[in-house]
Amino acid sequence: MMIVRRSSIFALLFTCVECCIRPAPSAGNFTFASYYGDHMVLQRGPKQAIIWGYGPSPGSDVTVSLSGETPISVKVDKGNTWKVKLAAVTDTKPHTITAMSSSGTIMLSDVLFGDVWICSGQSNMVFIMRHLFNATEEIADAVNYPDIRIFTVGMEFSSVPLSDLKSVMETWSLPNKETVGGDGFFSAVCFLYGKRLYNKLKYPIGLVTSAWGGTPIETWSDTTALKKCNIPTFDNENNENNVLWVPTAPSLLWNAMMFPLTNMTIYGALWYQGEANAIPPANPNTYNCTFPAMISSWRETFHVNSEMQTDEQFPFGFVQLGPWKNDSSITTGFPDLRWHQTADYGYVPNAKMNNVFMATALDLPDFSSPYGGIHPRDKQDVADRLLLSGLTVAYGRNAGKYQGPFPTKYFMDTQSKTYLITYDDDSAEIDVRSEDGFEVCCSEIKTSDCSTEDSTWVAAPITDHDKQTVSISYKGCASPYVVAIRYAWRESPCPFKKCAVYSIENNLPAPPFIQHLAQPSDTLLYHSRNVVIPELIKH
Repeated sequence: MMIVRRSSIFALLFTCVECCIRPAPSAGNFTFASYYGDHMVLQRGPKQAIIWGYGPSPGSDVTVSLSGETPISVKVDKGNTWKVKLAAVTDTKPHTITAMSSSGTIMLSDVLFGDVWICSGQSNMVFIMRHLFNATEEIADAVNYPDIRIFTVGMEFSSVPLSDLKSVMETWSLPNKETVGGDGFFSAVCFLYGKRLYNKLKYPIGLVTSAWGGTPIETWSDTTALKKCNIPTFDNENNENNVLWVPTAPSLLWNAMMFPLTNMTIYGALWYQGEANAIPPANPNTYNCTFPAMISSWRETFHVNSEMQTDEQFPFGFVQLGPWKNDSSITTGFPDLRWHQTADYGYVPNAKMNNVFMATALDLPDFSSPYGGIHPRDKQDVADRLLLSGLTVAYGRNAGKYQGPFPTKYFMDTQSKTYLITYDDDSAEIDVRSEDGFEVCCSEIKTSDCSTEDSTWVAAPITDHDKQTVSISYKGCASPYVVAIRYAWRESPCPFKKCAVYSIENNLPAPPFIQHLAQPSDTLLYHSRNVVIPELIKH
């Protein structure tokens, strides 16, 4: 059965220059694969980078030399490809890589070794530097980062996995006003994250953008991941009526824009996507399965295809959906998807999403954006938040608290009709900026899941707070049972950086959450980000 999702409007908001095939250096039919080129960054040691290419003919010899290292010789396989694993390199100087065969010599020059990050997703990852706030200053500053190198995959789709890219939009380049700020795009989030990361690490960073606006997660997922979640997969052989599948169909972008990259050794990946899965007719409630499944399949495929050089649990960062419309009444779609982006935990890493980090963006609205409120121009705050969590999760650096506050205890006082909510086990101080954002689910049935007519969500304003707790009032609840609490459960929950709860230490907002509560009414409930599964325990 074929499923075609209608392309959404923001797929059209970023019209990029036509992709063109840019072949790698060649001698006859002896070439490097499409994503190798001068000025590139390969993954630094202790991992080993992979180099592969084509020809000149099956069974012939190819010798690859890295400046200062012993040459490596391999045979061209039956598919007319060859592949070598270079020695680990930890220095930061430019290198030359030479491949020789009976057809001649091909060369890659000015090659740096650093950390390679893949940046993928939809239009907010596509969002270009010249559409930023302070774009002129950001673009002018790019030239000061010659050890960051950028590459953009061409926008293509395929019904079967491809061994190499069909096209390249931007070959490996040094950042300058043309390559970063010109008509051809480079992702703003990707570059700003890479720039901040370089400022901390002080060694080369390679950034590879592979993104397409308006696309759902299913098209970036392989069939194995989709089957785990009972999502129909693309079946070209049984395609009734020979109907053309659009680029949003399952696996088509994975096949053409991600799978070809999996021979590379990479350090990690960034993901900015979810809008297409939150907007009807999409069903956001499958994302708690499809997102962890996609991450798992990417990790496995990169690990295997890079000859075990890409870590099998490589770091994966993502941006939790920001606001969209200037309407505080919308409680479905985006709020559901934000929760499901964390596999229904409310935070990452967690038991289902190991070595995953995120930037919460629900408090960064830009309703006046000329590119639509769904495309905010403030990507600097997003990059700052990605960096803070990435340094801790991806690099194990002690950067202090890298998450926003999260509730760990709930206590109901039936006399005052309040709930006392404690954040982070009393281990961090909170900054309360608004009394709004909390709601309680009131029901006639104590086992209600808040999805039926027997229950109603009612605002529960903050009436008091101290350094670790907030008190919320449920006096507006006319039903006998309070069965759940939720926070920031709106498409656009607050003005810019004015949600209710923030961390004093890192200025990060508390992420949205929903918590079903135990009964009877007087309860003390507890969970922690440190346990395997954050069960609520009745005391």
